[in-house]
Amino acid sequence: MPSCKTLSIAPRARGALIGLLIAAALAGCQRHEAAPASPPAAPGPAALEPASDRPAADSGADPEVPAAHAPTVPQNRSVSILLPADAPQRAFLRIAAAEASPAPLCAALNARVALDETRTARISPAIAGRVVQIGADLGSAVRAGQPLAAIDAPELGSARADVAKARADETRSRLDRERAERLFEAGVIAKRDLEAAVADHQQAAAEARRADLRAANLGSSAGSVGSDGERYVLRSPVAGIVTERHLNPGQEVRPDLPDPLFVVSDLGRLWIVADLPERDIARAHVGGRALAEVDAWPGQRFEARVERIAPVLDPATRRIRIVASVDNRDGRLRPEMFARLALVADGNATAIRLPATAVVTDGLYSHVFVEDGNRLVRRRVDVSLRDGDAVWIGAGLNPGERVVTEGTLLVQSELAGDK
Repeated sequence: MPSCKTLSIAPRARGALIGLLIAAALAGCQRHEAAPASPPAAPGPAALEPASDRPAADSGADPEVPAAHAPTVPQNRSVSILLPADAPQRAFLRIAAAEASPAPLCAALNARVALDETRTARISPAIAGRVVQIGADLGSAVRAGQPLAAIDAPELGSARADVAKARADETRSRLDRERAERLFEAGVIAKRDLEAAVADHQQAAAEARRADLRAANLGSSAGSVGSDGERYVLRSPVAGIVTERHLNPGQEVRPDLPDPLFVVSDLGRLWIVADLPERDIARAHVGGRALAEVDAWPGQRFEARVERIAPVLDPATRRIRIVASVDNRDGRLRPEMFARLALVADGNATAIRLPATAVVTDGLYSHVFVEDGNRLVRRRVDVSLRDGDAVWIGAGLNPGERVVTEGTLLVQSELAGDK
């Protein structure tokens, strides 16, 4: 009997135990949900705004101007970039003030500096002979009429002898004519004899003039016979500088040599010679303004004036030759220098000239970076002409504004990184 009673109680006790365990578990869950949350930590700077939208504490950002990447300016986030004066990026930039220049009419032309042919003399001997003396060297300044060289010329001696003979014949025939006139008035000779004397005098006078002209052409002034004998003096017809010399002492010379013995030119004014394309002929006119540049003087421009325009085109190049004169009294330009000649508008029309590296092209538009305090502002401009290493800004930029001329790709990449 006792064993049966124990078996009947055990199942009931087991059910009660299971019930107590379930109740205890539910009570523990309720206590966990009711427990108060731990107090949150004090909010720091990172909790106030996203780090990507907050400028660094040491960047020197202007709190009044949104940063380039600020979400409040989604349309203008690439128009400017903050670049303090002590920013290391400035070491790679070059910033210069924009300057206005006369507006060009067309792209600059390849040209060369040449002698002004209206002020240049190429001097060759009019007679064959041998050089015995040289009076001027390369680079020497000479006056008009100054002796350049002395040449021993036997032909000049013959010419001077002909002058002396012709003058003697003219004197004799003149005396015969005067005698015949007196005899005719006295009725001693016939009129025919007088006419013959007059004709002989006229022939002798003509021969004397011919001998004088030939001697003068050979360098003997007015055909005068002096003590020089056969000495032919080569003189400069103009004042200037000896730019070429092609003779040496003892050299045999003659009139048909391929090169002149001396070239004398006034270098105070030179020519700039260029070939103008056919499409730009209407833009050039005699008297028009032009500007010349040479590699020897970078950044300097020389004022020139169009003097000549060829009447015909070169059939091979379809270009026309133009000549502009330039003042060279300071002697900076030298003949045969390579140059670039730009035709510019007459009057007061101007444009801003910048290096090609200053302009950034974005699609159909061109931009430059203008310095505004510690910021570089991207500004759209109108490019009126592109010419090799230079561009001409027609609108969008004012003279005097400081523009990034080198390093624009660095600035552009900085803006691209902020997007």
